[in-house]
Amino acid sequence: MEILVTGASGFVGSALIPRLLKDGHTVRAFGRDRARITADVPIFTGDAVTGKGLKKALAGTEVAYFLIHSMEAASQGAFADYELQAAEHFAASASDAGVARTIYLGGIVPASGTASPHLASRFDVEAVLREACPDAVALRSSIIVAAQSRSFRFLVRLVERLPLLALPDWRDNQTQPIDGRDVLDYLAKSATVAKAGGRSLDIAGPETISYGQMIERIRELMVISRPSIELPFSLTALASRVASAVTGEDHGLIGPLMEGLSSDLLPRNNEAQEIFDVRLHRFDAAVEHALAQWETVEALAAR
Repeated sequence: MEILVTGASGFVGSALIPRLLKDGHTVRAFGRDRARITADVPIFTGDAVTGKGLKKALAGTEVAYFLIHSMEAASQGAFADYELQAAEHFAASASDAGVARTIYLGGIVPASGTASPHLASRFDVEAVLREACPDAVALRSSIIVAAQSRSFRFLVRLVERLPLLALPDWRDNQTQPIDGRDVLDYLAKSATVAKAGGRSLDIAGPETISYGQMIERIRELMVISRPSIELPFSLTALASRVASAVTGEDHGLIGPLMEGLSSDLLPRNNEAQEIFDVRLHRFDAAVEHALAQWETVEALAAR
C-alpha cells in the first residue's frame, strides 16, 4: 500500500514508519521541519493547521495516518482550535485525494464525568476524521509506556527528581497503560485489517492499575527509594506548574495531561484486541523495556 504518515517527527510517527516499511508498504512522511524527520522515505513538508502541503503529500495514497497534536506553549492555550483546524484540513484533503482509509491515535474518553480539554479535543478530532472518511479507524489509548512518550517521561522524571512523592487525590483513579510496542502493532495492523474500518476502538494494556500504583511500580523498577505522602486534594493548576518546573517540561503539555488524571480512563470493551489479535505486554515489562531504551541515549541519574 501507498501510505502517508503525518506527524512523522513525533515519537509515534517516527517509530511507525520503519514498522510499515518492514510490513512491505510504500511510505511517505509529512511534517513541518524536514530536518527533524529521520526516516529514509520521501518527505513532504507543510503545515496541517493551515493546510499547506497536504494536497501534494496525500496525492496517490491509499492510507493516511493523522498523528498530529498541538499541546505546546505555541498554542497559547488554544491547542484545541489548532488540532481541529489541522484535522479539518487533513480530512478535506484526504477526501479530495480519494484516500481509502485514515487512521488516528487519540485518547480514551472517561465513561463518567467531564473529559479534560485535551481529551475532549481528541474526541472532536476523531469525529471530524470519521465523518470525512467512512472507512476511518480511530484508536484511543491511555498512557503509552515508551522511552519517547512524553507522558511516561514525565512520570519517570517526577520519580527521579522528587525526594518526596506527594500524590494528590487523583492517585486512586484507574487506567490501563499500554506498551508502546503494542500501540505500534495496533497502528500498523489498522492499515490492512478490514474489520477495523469505520470503527472507534479503545486500545489498552492488560492490567488495570491506579495512577498511584503506576508511579510506585516505576519507582520500584528504577530501584530507588522515594517515600510518598497522600494528599486529600489535587490543586491541579498549582501542582502542574510545580511538576513542569521539576521535570523541565512545557506547562502547555503538562497542564492538560494532569487535568486528564481527574477521572478513570478505562477502555469501553476488549474489541480492539479481538479484532487485531495483538499480544499485549504487561506493565512491568513495558516499563523495563522503555527504561532500557531510554538509557541507550541518556543516563537516568536516579539509576
